[in-house]
Amino acid sequence: MAQRDLDILIYGASGFVGRQVVRYLAASADARGLRLGLGGRDPAKLEAVRDKAQASGAEILVADSADQAACDAAVGRARVVLDTAGPFARYGTPIVDACVRLGTHYVDITGETAWIRSLIDRYHEAAETAGTRIVPTCGFDSIPSDLGAFFAVRHALNAPARRVNAYFQLFGGVNGGTLASMLEMGAEPGGMAALRDPVLLNPPGARGEADRAGNHDPQTARFDADAGTWTGPFFMGPINTRIVRRSAALFAQWGEPYGAGFRYQEYLKFNPLIGPVGAVGVTAGSALFMSALEIAPVRRALQAVLPKPGTGPSQAAIDSGWFTCDLVVEGQDGRKRRARFADRGDPGNRVTTKCVSEAALALVRDADALPGGAKRGGILTPATALGDVLVGRLQRAGMKLTAL
Repeated sequence: MAQRDLDILIYGASGFVGRQVVRYLAASADARGLRLGLGGRDPAKLEAVRDKAQASGAEILVADSADQAACDAAVGRARVVLDTAGPFARYGTPIVDACVRLGTHYVDITGETAWIRSLIDRYHEAAETAGTRIVPTCGFDSIPSDLGAFFAVRHALNAPARRVNAYFQLFGGVNGGTLASMLEMGAEPGGMAALRDPVLLNPPGARGEADRAGNHDPQTARFDADAGTWTGPFFMGPINTRIVRRSAALFAQWGEPYGAGFRYQEYLKFNPLIGPVGAVGVTAGSALFMSALEIAPVRRALQAVLPKPGTGPSQAAIDSGWFTCDLVVEGQDGRKRRARFADRGDPGNRVTTKCVSEAALALVRDADALPGGAKRGGILTPATALGDVLVGRLQRAGMKLTAL
């Protein structure tokens, strides 16, 4: 990578999550001494973010994603781009394009799997050849799932695995940017259909019927013996599972498989007091909402009433949030082990901020320790790009990731 005068460029720094990322890095002891850039369209808003976060040394870079030359100029100065400007299918491609051409590593908080598929098709080979790490889904979707499965197999079991099931419980709000991305997926031609492909993000050689077998999304509520309670489909499962399966397929290509015929699923876990009534009700409501996103008049109605990009929960609501992801890993020999990934704070905001910030810091501070060495590149996942380095960082940042 050529010499750069910025370590991390936070693109979309004036958005709701972007503002939190700037505050997180400005307050981080590990980011002390790093050269930060704040990128976006409106210099006045970026200056206000810098002032409020007390990030006085951060440089303002004006770059509209519609202006490829401006994006190139900003991206070319940074070692790592941390992108929070969604919907990513609308605004993200020029930034990724610049990163791949200019050799700048990249992380973001997208959950737009159809867009990620387009990045794989268009940029994976070039980024792989150059050793440039392009790492989408470094927020709540999908680090707890991807690093959780990685940790369960590599540490809790430490042996070839047959499957991992993840069981989520959570409490929190949602910001306008996340909702805008969901509406964008519904509007994108083929976006919702792509979301139903269980191996959408797998490499070309790992997208056959054998890879789909056992990986189709759960559709119904049921009592789950491993969870010890009723479960239903997790509403983020169609995003997270595709990332975990891409990780497993890439590791297998590199001769580091999770296990022959590895399978991954995830579920929403319900309090036993709620039981089947709550599980069935939430499952039906989630399915109805996802179906409604495909109907243009419904999307327009939702867009009129839902929170707008740049807005999100109050500080009190963010502080009161939490999530727990319980993972059950089954070995090829049938034995089972458990792991847990958990943290305090709103999942879509506080947890996302911590995850993506630590991912960017890993690329800057821990380059020599990253999995695969300096030559690994491509459209990667958190587990394949950052692995144990990010596990350690998140543990030191207060997240609970433990074998039980």
